[in-house]
Amino acid sequence: MAPEPDEKDEDESRGVRDGQEDAKREDESGEGEEEGEEEEDEDEEPILKYAKMTGSLGRVYRNGDATSAFLAAGDKMIIGTHNGNVHVLSLPTFAPLRVYRAHSASVTAISISPFSPPPGNGKSNGARGAQSQDSPRAGASDVGTASSPQRSPQQQPVPITPSNSIHIATSSMDGNVCVASLVDSKDVVLRNFARPVQSVALSPTYKTNRTYLSGGPAGKLILTVGGRAGTSSTSSTSGGLAAASSGWLSSVGLNAGTAKDTVLHSGEGSISTIKWSLTGKYVMWVNEQGIKIMRSNHLLESADSEFAWKRISHIDHPSGSDWDEMSGVWKARAEWIDDGSLESDDSVALGSKDNIRDKPKAVGSKSSKGRGIEKLTIGWGGTVWLIHVHPGGTGIGKNAGERSVGRAEIVTILRTDCIISGLSLYTPKLLLVLAYITPEDANGSQSKGKEVSQDDPSTTPRRGAHNRQSALAPELRLIDLETSEEISADSLSVSRYGGLSASDYLLGVIPAMKATKEVVAARGTFDAFGGSIWTAGMSATGLFGSGASVRSSESQSEAASLKGTQTAGSKESSKLNVGGSSTKAVNPAIAAPGIKIFIHSPYDCVLATKRDLRDHLAWLIEREHYSESWALVDSNPEIVSESAADKGLDHTPSTPTKKGSSVDEFYADDASTTDASALDVANSAVEKEKRRIGELWVAQLLKSEDWVTAGEVCGKVLNTSSRWEHWIWVFVESNRFDDISPFIPTEQLQPRLPSLVYEVVLAHYVNHDLLRFKDLLDRWPPELFDTEPVSDALEEKLRSGEVREDTVEDGEAGRDWRILNEGLAKLFFAKGLYRRALKHYIKLQDADAAFSLIRDYHLLDAVADDIPGLVKLRVSRQQMEKAPISELEEATSEAIGLLVDEAQHGIVHPEVVVNSLEDSDHDLFLFFYLRALWTGSSKPSHKTPTAAENFDQDTSLDVESGKSVVESFSDLAVSLFAEYDRPLLMEFLTTSDSYTFETASAICERRSYIPESVYLLSKTGQTKRALFLIIDKLDDVSQAISFAKSQDDPDLWNDLLEYSMNKPRFILGLLQQVGTAIDPIELVRRIPKGLEIEGLRDGLSKLIREYEIQYSISEGAAKILRGEVAVGMDTLRMGQRRGVKFEAPKIQVPKINVESADGRSHPDVDATSRPAKLDKGHCTSCADPFSQDDAIDPTRNSKDDSDIAMLEFGNDAADTNDGDADSGGGAGYGGHHSVGAKVTHARIIRDRIKDGCPVCGAKQVAA
Repeated sequence: MAPEPDEKDEDESRGVRDGQEDAKREDESGEGEEEGEEEEDEDEEPILKYAKMTGSLGRVYRNGDATSAFLAAGDKMIIGTHNGNVHVLSLPTFAPLRVYRAHSASVTAISISPFSPPPGNGKSNGARGAQSQDSPRAGASDVGTASSPQRSPQQQPVPITPSNSIHIATSSMDGNVCVASLVDSKDVVLRNFARPVQSVALSPTYKTNRTYLSGGPAGKLILTVGGRAGTSSTSSTSGGLAAASSGWLSSVGLNAGTAKDTVLHSGEGSISTIKWSLTGKYVMWVNEQGIKIMRSNHLLESADSEFAWKRISHIDHPSGSDWDEMSGVWKARAEWIDDGSLESDDSVALGSKDNIRDKPKAVGSKSSKGRGIEKLTIGWGGTVWLIHVHPGGTGIGKNAGERSVGRAEIVTILRTDCIISGLSLYTPKLLLVLAYITPEDANGSQSKGKEVSQDDPSTTPRRGAHNRQSALAPELRLIDLETSEEISADSLSVSRYGGLSASDYLLGVIPAMKATKEVVAARGTFDAFGGSIWTAGMSATGLFGSGASVRSSESQSEAASLKGTQTAGSKESSKLNVGGSSTKAVNPAIAAPGIKIFIHSPYDCVLATKRDLRDHLAWLIEREHYSESWALVDSNPEIVSESAADKGLDHTPSTPTKKGSSVDEFYADDASTTDASALDVANSAVEKEKRRIGELWVAQLLKSEDWVTAGEVCGKVLNTSSRWEHWIWVFVESNRFDDISPFIPTEQLQPRLPSLVYEVVLAHYVNHDLLRFKDLLDRWPPELFDTEPVSDALEEKLRSGEVREDTVEDGEAGRDWRILNEGLAKLFFAKGLYRRALKHYIKLQDADAAFSLIRDYHLLDAVADDIPGLVKLRVSRQQMEKAPISELEEATSEAIGLLVDEAQHGIVHPEVVVNSLEDSDHDLFLFFYLRALWTGSSKPSHKTPTAAENFDQDTSLDVESGKSVVESFSDLAVSLFAEYDRPLLMEFLTTSDSYTFETASAICERRSYIPESVYLLSKTGQTKRALFLIIDKLDDVSQAISFAKSQDDPDLWNDLLEYSMNKPRFILGLLQQVGTAIDPIELVRRIPKGLEIEGLRDGLSKLIREYEIQYSISEGAAKILRGEVAVGMDTLRMGQRRGVKFEAPKIQVPKINVESADGRSHPDVDATSRPAKLDKGHCTSCADPFSQDDAIDPTRNSKDDSDIAMLEFGNDAADTNDGDADSGGGAGYGGHHSVGAKVTHARIIRDRIKDGCPVCGAKQVAA
């Protein structure tokens, strides 16, 4: 009896205990050698993993029912039970699509048609399924016992989709064959054969030809054609009254539409298996005599119609008494193979059996589809056959001209040590076998990895009801077809296996779907039968192309037919609808891509799938292969992310409250609220898992005393402060500082790693290994720890005297002393004690660090008491003794630049620098300083600064202010410039006036600097002495002539001529270079007669030529001058000829009558009584105003006297000078007059009015 639903967990645990007890018995009975081999095998990773699906099939096992037959294809599983029920389940959810009772006894076989239905569309199916909720209900739940639908409860129909449009045939011990449509509950045909039927096989085109084959203990292979839907009939081959009446009615035409039965073969014992090939061309069946293969009428050309249902092959069962006795008891298991659906050999992880991958291709590994060859595997008893069925055609050779319908070729025969309860091909090279074994087989069987016999039939164990023993747990084995070697054998944990027989176990395989062009164009067997499910994974929308997303109320119908009453479970199930159905797989393995292997016993269902990376990870961790485990998670974080998402989030949606909501809408809402949280959970889960595995790895290494590798692993796997602190103290307590210190985090963790950890490690190395201390201090940022305890330890080490500047460590003097000072400098700098850090850097002569501190934090005053030390930061002792000036200049340029820059800001005064360098006898460095002040740069003016010296340009002192500073040390500057830079000395002498001439002259004379001395003598008026220095010391006539020209002193020229008259070279130089500076005639006259002068002619020629050139230039200049004068005169005359028009104001000036003593009145005033100032436009004599018509042309000879008088306007001299600067020539003469024009006008007017103003004269005459 099958367990009740509430007994599920107890039965599963019982199965596990049974498996453990079985394993214990095997261990106790095994020999020592076998135990060693088993231990070795345990180190090999399994190929398959297993999951128990029994808990998801509670509806199947309800009311004590048990599984007797099943078929798995595409996205559906069809189960037949001992109570005659048929369950059609949707995968991967195991949701029931339809449940009906087809028989009154055990279901013995299941077949479906078509093998290749059109592919379904997930979205359209779901929509159609949703619409079906309101469609009329039809169909009976008990098709095998009643034909009156009105007496049976109604149930929801299955959506009509391509993958659901199939017919399901079942055979039973009750002698009936039931063929029912999945989508149309009225399309049911029930035929009674009056004898138990062991096997049934539907034609691939059953929908059109209504054809199927059946057989059983009667030994007849029956072909049934026809049959009207919704009818129940009796086979004509069964004999008896019912069969006779059926035949008689058919003969008179009163039984139209009933099926017709034809016996194709009989007389060779019970038929246990019938299978139609994938193409439908061939049919195989197995009876007690052997294996038979025949050609069907499917896809048969008209010319070959005679070959329909003709047998093409017969294979006898192996000889032996066991086979003669048991051939009718052992149920043959057969499977037609589709090469395109097999797993590739390269994709199978075989552990240590990787050598299989390198072997030649196994027999049958090449695809036979293109050649029309169909593969068949058969397992019967303990023997396996691999058969190739070749297509027919025209014969060749001796059979030329004859046509054949095909032939069968036995490719491989294997003998096993078990009874085969199921088989298939896992890959082209690997055979999958479900093995039924007993303790007798276990004691006499070969060990795993040994070859399976191919020849000896005596190895097949003896089985039967009369020889029944307590069986062991079944095994799922993989066997290499090439070598017959058993690759793996996994014991299955199933309930009550001790009392089960080989026929109680069932094996079904759903191949992995492969998206190839061939599959898209024409799908192979079962591919379109919901094939999209395995590639869809767990997508919430459009998971299935069938009714997998539809949960029907078939359980209600089942309960009604079995008991006539509804259970609470069926009531609840009847309320479920499309919108609220869950599409979540009951186990992640069933929704994962790849091959699916289902093993059924009467009480259990086990799923076997290929192990994935997560399984590989679990296997590695179980065997403590932590390094490989961590690397696997690190390179494939998704294996943890998927698990974390499955565990941390509930993807099962709740039933929607909105009526009519679709699956798409419901899942879209759910996904939008869970994606972000799923990502967070996954990310944290990956890190946690890596850390967990990593710490197991570290503990394993410490257990084996491998501290070095453990430290490396800590640096790789730890990422939290708490775990780092824990493991660091583990290393510290064991005094393994060297193994962990290189891997301690150098970046701040959150939360922070305690600073004490770093301080303890540093303090350890201060006392034991200063080189390691230096390395850690360079790599660890000071923010990680408290610098004060570490700096105290370093100062204490220096004060102890153990480490001095002259101590030698590993052949290097002062190494540890430098490490301690460098460490103190870094720590003081990190703490902000820059002055203390600067002192240590100066001790170390670390110029880069010292100058950086000085510039960035303005600390030059901190070293003002040691200017020479600052300047010599980059100068070694060897350089001071042997280096050239240029090298010293390069080494001190940065320090000099800083001092020059600070001279302007007044932090370190130039007096302090000069005095310090003078007192320390560093004249060269003092010269560098003064020169930098004078030029404004620490580099010579002719040298281009490099990239590292650009600071000189940024901090250079203003040149003028720097020169003023140098002039305060002028005599010192003269001395230093004379010593180190003579060109700069001359520049300083000619530019500055602050130095003492006597001192400078003495210095120049002492050093025989003639040009400098000449300049100084000329500055003091001693030109004659300077000239004689040039002549006597330099003997340079050119310089002497230049000097005489610069002084422009006739006496100096005379001295030069007198000195030169007895020197032919000087005379020639004078002739060639003197030019017009002196009178050439005088020079020639002074030349002594008879004095031989080489080049005299050339000299005279050059002298004359220079004078000619000078004369030509003078003549040209005179011509230009005369031309300009002529132009000026023309302009003047033009201006003089132009008239001058002006407007006189209309002012009435009252006349003043002055009475004289004689009593007469006078119209004019006396000259003494005239106004002191007259307005413009008035006569200067009588003060009468001019009228508007008094404009005159001053150049006309006939000019009126009044016109002439009118030209004298105003008494202001300023008024007469307006426009002088702006006038030029005749331009603008109407408004302004040049000085020359005014003078000319005044002369003309004076000539015209010699007797005075004509107006005044006219008045006097009139009076």
